[in-house]
Amino acid sequence: MSFKDKNILIVGASSGIGYSLAKKLQEKGANLILASRNKPDLSGDFQYIKLDVLDMKDELKELPEELHGLAYCPGSINLKPFQSIKENDYINDFRLNTVGAAMVIQQSLKALKKSGEASIVLFSTVAANTGLSFHASVASAKGALQGFGLSLAAELANKNIRVNLVAPSLTDTPMAKNLLSTDEKKEASNKRHPIGRYGTAEDISNAATFLLDSENSWITGQIIGVDGGMERIRNI
Repeated sequence: MSFKDKNILIVGASSGIGYSLAKKLQEKGANLILASRNKPDLSGDFQYIKLDVLDMKDELKELPEELHGLAYCPGSINLKPFQSIKENDYINDFRLNTVGAAMVIQQSLKALKKSGEASIVLFSTVAANTGLSFHASVASAKGALQGFGLSLAAELANKNIRVNLVAPSLTDTPMAKNLLSTDEKKEASNKRHPIGRYGTAEDISNAATFLLDSENSWITGQIIGVDGGMERIRNI
């Protein structure tokens, strides 16, 4: 698997899954364009674009003429009892997870089409397909993202642009630090997953790398659960 001479945009590469994906693709020879609020602490060459997806203007005008891949990594874990969720919680989660992805792709679409063959990877959550307590706001936003992604996959198929989603379960990233802040919480999280452990950023970035690879050009319109079996199976 090589990404030599491939231009890949990663939005949200300063930490967590996006950072892991950037490191992995850099090792495989990709030309990286990394867009985030903070510059990633990553060695080697890459183009950095300062970007806040909640306040986008025309920052992505600096993209190369051709773009072979795009991964939109920003997300949220806004867990509250239903009765405590405010209107702004729903709005903010939707803007970050779904509207932000749509605006980034819209501004990148010309470069994606120009490449002649491109892949878009979005990140959902196991909670969009499995009922989990306290997840009403984020599950709503990610469920909308899934609908958006599948619709976009249909619309862009004749442009040879693939769109797929990765749906992780709990993953050890800075965003999830409060959920894994003690040994007791880590052990409880391990037990909730049939495979016996919670995820790592590398587990998720491995799947994203696979979907971005042009060798897998017959895969589009898929929601791939990378969740230790959380969504589909139960240990009895």
